[in-house]
Amino acid sequence: MFEYLLDLLSSNQLAPHGYCLLWRPELIWTHVFSDALIGTSYVAIAATLALFVRRRSDLAFGWIFWCFAGFILLCGATHLFSIVTLWQPFYGIEALIKLATAIISGVTAVALVRLIPKALALPSPQLLREANDALAREMAERERTEAMLRQAQKIEAVGQLTGGVAHDFNNLLTIISGNIESTARALGSDANERISRYLGNAMKGVDQAKTLTGRLLAFSRRQTLDPKPTDINSLIRDITELMVRSIGEAVDIKTNFSNPIWTVEVDRNQLENALLNLALNARDAMIVGEVATGKLTIETKNQHLDEKHASTYADVAAGDYVVISVSDTGAGMPKDIIEQAPEPFFTTKEVGKGTGLGLSQVFGFMKQSGGHLSIYSEVGQGTTVKLYLPRFLESGAQREPSGTSSAAAAPRANGETVLVVEDDHNVRAYVVELLKELGYAVLEAPGGDNALAYLKSDARIDLLLTDVVMPAMTGRALADAAIGIRPQLPVLFMTGYARNAIEHGGRLDAGVQVITKPFTFAELASKVREVLSAS
Repeated sequence: MFEYLLDLLSSNQLAPHGYCLLWRPELIWTHVFSDALIGTSYVAIAATLALFVRRRSDLAFGWIFWCFAGFILLCGATHLFSIVTLWQPFYGIEALIKLATAIISGVTAVALVRLIPKALALPSPQLLREANDALAREMAERERTEAMLRQAQKIEAVGQLTGGVAHDFNNLLTIISGNIESTARALGSDANERISRYLGNAMKGVDQAKTLTGRLLAFSRRQTLDPKPTDINSLIRDITELMVRSIGEAVDIKTNFSNPIWTVEVDRNQLENALLNLALNARDAMIVGEVATGKLTIETKNQHLDEKHASTYADVAAGDYVVISVSDTGAGMPKDIIEQAPEPFFTTKEVGKGTGLGLSQVFGFMKQSGGHLSIYSEVGQGTTVKLYLPRFLESGAQREPSGTSSAAAAPRANGETVLVVEDDHNVRAYVVELLKELGYAVLEAPGGDNALAYLKSDARIDLLLTDVVMPAMTGRALADAAIGIRPQLPVLFMTGYARNAIEHGGRLDAGVQVITKPFTFAELASKVREVLSAS
C-alpha cells in the first residue's frame, strides 16, 4: 500500500499539463483564470454554508448541509490544484483530491435520496401561515376566556362571602325552625289559638329569613331566566338523543319516568344545559382508558319534603318537589370531594380538561329556580345527583296535604323493634328519631360488626334497616349474615342511589326492599310498615 502511494505521488517521466497545451499563453492563462475563479467561488460557497449551519443549530437536517459544504470545498480544491498541474506534474495529489471528492459526493447523493421523504413531509409556507393564523386565533380566544374567568372570579369572591354568611345563618334557622315545628307537633290540637298564632308568625319569619338567605346564595349567579310551566318527562325525552350524541353510544342511557309527573316552572333551556352538564360529568367519571363505558340512569319522581326533612338541608323550603335523579356507574367520589364538588372552580380533572364551573353552574341554577341539588356517591360504586324543582301550582289548584297531616296519618308501630345500621352519625340519628316518634323501639349500630353483636344476642329485632354501602362490611354482606343468624328477619335497605340505578347496576338482587335517601317521615313510616306487614 505504501509503495502504491509512492508510485501514485511520483512525478517522474510525467510532463506538466502546460506541455499538452504547447505552452500557448492564451490557453494557459485562460485555464488559470477560469480555474481560479471557479475554485475561489466553490471555497466561498462552502465557507458560507458552514457558517450558516454553525449559527443555526436548530436547523432541520443540518448534517446534509455539512455534506454539501465538504463536497463543494473539494470541488473547489480540484479546480485550484489544476492551476498547479499546468506547470508541475503533481497528478498523484490531484488524483487523491478527486478521489476524496468522489467519496463525499457519493455519500451526499445517497443521503439526499433518503432524505427526500422527510423533506417532503416538512410543512409548506402556506401550512405554516395557516398554523400561525390558528395559533393567533387560539391566543385571542384564550385571552378572552381568561378575561371572562377573571370576571367570574371577582363575582364569585363576593358570592362566596355572602354564601358563607347565608350558610351560617341557615344553621341557626335550622335550629329555630326545627324547634318551632317540634313544639307545634308536640302541642298538637291542645295548643290554643294565641299560641298557634305565635308559632305561625315565628315560622313566617323563618320563611322570610330563608328567602333572604336564598337571595344571598344566588347573588353571584345572576343569569337571566325565563321560567315557564314545563313537563319534565317530555323535556328529558326530547334531549335524550342529544345526550347520546354528546356522551357516545358506548354509554347505556336508561330512563324511568314517574307518571303522572307534577308540572314545574323552570327555564327550559337552562334545565337542558344542566342535565347535559351532569351527563358529561357522568361520562367523564365512566372513562376506562380512553372510552366511556357504563350506564347512565335518569329518573323522575314526585316527592313531598315535610318541614322536618327540609330543615336538614340549607335553604330548602318544605313542599312538593319534582326530583330528577342522574346516576352513573363510574368511579365515584369520597366524602371530602363530594363536599367540594359544587364549589366554583373545583375540579378533579387534569389541568386544561375541566374548568370546575359545570356543577357550580347547575347548583346556582337550581338555587335561582327555587330548587335544590344533592349528591350521593361511593368510591368504586358510582354517583347520583338529584335535582329538586318546586312543584308549580296554577291559580286555583289544590295543594297536597301538608307535612303535618301526613305525619299524623303515617302508620304507627305495633310494639316492633328496629335495628338501624348506618355509618353516617347524622343520618343515623335522624332515622332513629323518626322511628322513635313513630313508636318503634330502636337499636342503633354504626357498622356491621356492632349490628352482628345485636343479632347474635337475645334482643328482640323485628326489622333490620341498613345502609347499602358502608366501610368494612356492606349492607348486602350484613343482610346475608343476619339471615344466616335469623332466617325470618326482614331487611330494608337505605341508599342514596335511585332505585332503578341500583337494580340496573346489579348492586342489589331483584325483589330486595329499598328506600332511597332522602326520605320523609311519611315515606319511612309507610315503607317500614309495608315490609313488616309483608313478613
